[in-house]
Amino acid sequence: MVRPNIGAAYRRRRLGHFPDPSAHARYRRAYDRAMADLPAPDEIRDAPTGFGTIRAYRFGGGDGTPLLLLPGRAAATPMWAANLSGLIGAGRPVYTIDLLGEPGLSVQTRPFTSAADQAVWLAELLTGLGLDRTHLLGVSIGGWTAFRLAMDAPEKVASASLLDPASLFGRITGKAVVVSLGSVVPFFPERWRQALLSWISGGADLSGDEPVADLISAGMRDFTAFLPPPAYPADDQVAAVDVPVLALIAGRSIIHDPDKAARRARRLLAHGVVELWPDASHAINGEFPDRVNARVLAFIDQVDAADERAAPPR
Repeated sequence: MVRPNIGAAYRRRRLGHFPDPSAHARYRRAYDRAMADLPAPDEIRDAPTGFGTIRAYRFGGGDGTPLLLLPGRAAATPMWAANLSGLIGAGRPVYTIDLLGEPGLSVQTRPFTSAADQAVWLAELLTGLGLDRTHLLGVSIGGWTAFRLAMDAPEKVASASLLDPASLFGRITGKAVVVSLGSVVPFFPERWRQALLSWISGGADLSGDEPVADLISAGMRDFTAFLPPPAYPADDQVAAVDVPVLALIAGRSIIHDPDKAARRARRLLAHGVVELWPDASHAINGEFPDRVNARVLAFIDQVDAADERAAPPR
């Protein structure tokens, strides 16, 4: 197992880290507890890249083009607890990862210098996993990361399904900035942190026994990240992406103006399907797991069928 970054030396190097062993132990307990609600993975790997080692899990198998899931900020693999069972068994392997530089079991070894570095390590990861071409499914900052790879290495992306992606089709709102500040201010009261998580999740009651919410809260409290802001792409950059994109915009999202985000996505995406879900909050994958799963699987099946028809005769 790869050793986690623990201690002040990593702060000086601007690497994501836990400040002390106690913080790491608290986080790891929350992580393991939340992972217990997921199906058992068929494979666990710690894959090296130029920016660090990525914790990756494979669920299921099959000959279909793989599907890779990218979580939201501070969430890690367990955030897909509501979705994984429905995504597995469709004839394709499903991979999940913990984002590099974020709370989780991925370990950063090289500081980020720009937002573009996110696509670099992700492309290296896919190569290391032996995945030549992959469907991507990302929520929030995971959606931004998926689209960044589609911008910078489109040959690796079969499609990108984006669940209320952050800083992509709409600019980050002041409300979202407040939530972000709550994730980094030292000694932020836990009840306030829970209130912020509830706010971004559309008012969900997170005061009870919620392993994923507890994990996110633990990551916000016990992990220090050094992440460049997600660069907001210009119109021509969005329009230049030549891969199929499914964008599900949450109508109750606080991270951007949902109507404006949906309009921009519809206007610019060359091969886009854009849907505004009025009743969804930014926590769309957990609120509507069956509906999200069905929509994403139908979309990637349609992409695969089109690719098969376009393939030259053998």
